[in-house]
Amino acid sequence: MSTISRPVFARFYQRVSVTMDRAGAAEHRRALVADLTGRVIEVGAGNGLMFAHYPPGVTVVHAVEPEPRLRAAAHTAAQTAPVPITVVDGLADALPAGGAEFDAAVAALVLCTVPNQATALAEIRRVLRPGGQLRFFEHIAAEQPGTLRRVQRLVDATLWPRLLGGCHTSRDTVAAITTAGFTLAGVYRFPFPPSGPPSPATPHVRGTATLPTDGTPR
Repeated sequence: MSTISRPVFARFYQRVSVTMDRAGAAEHRRALVADLTGRVIEVGAGNGLMFAHYPPGVTVVHAVEPEPRLRAAAHTAAQTAPVPITVVDGLADALPAGGAEFDAAVAALVLCTVPNQATALAEIRRVLRPGGQLRFFEHIAAEQPGTLRRVQRLVDATLWPRLLGGCHTSRDTVAAITTAGFTLAGVYRFPFPPSGPPSPATPHVRGTATLPTDGTPR
């Protein structure tokens, strides 16, 4: 069974994700999927906050979410989305989809939580067609060594991941994406929220990566 029930975290995430969107995350979501076309798989759809931003060129979104409470919220959000969306139970490391089925994959604030990034990214590769895109919006390890990076490693070794749905703050997600065989086509690093004191989850990245047209690593 792929369902992962985390009711306490799900309630927390439903509240904090809406607050984040009001603070500017919604603009990053919109920019993330702008100009996408064709068939899209969204990995870790959460409560469906991405759905409202898909452009009309998208023909269908296959939204995968293992947490029951968040998946129910995503089902509700899908009803008013501007494009057809199917919400399904599933895990990032065993996506419920066939090989080379999608033109693009979207990962928004989820690659910090997967048990193994390499496995999840291999699954994303599997379901993308050659030349397909991965659009990602994630919080990541601080770019420069220093106090913040040390704090990230420290909190990841404490109860932080267990309390926050498996979230890890010290992952070098951009490096993991390139190691998985994707080619970066654009990366924008920024702090979020944009003002105030930094926290372990402040460093963020938004970007696009593509698969080689022959589907093999470069």
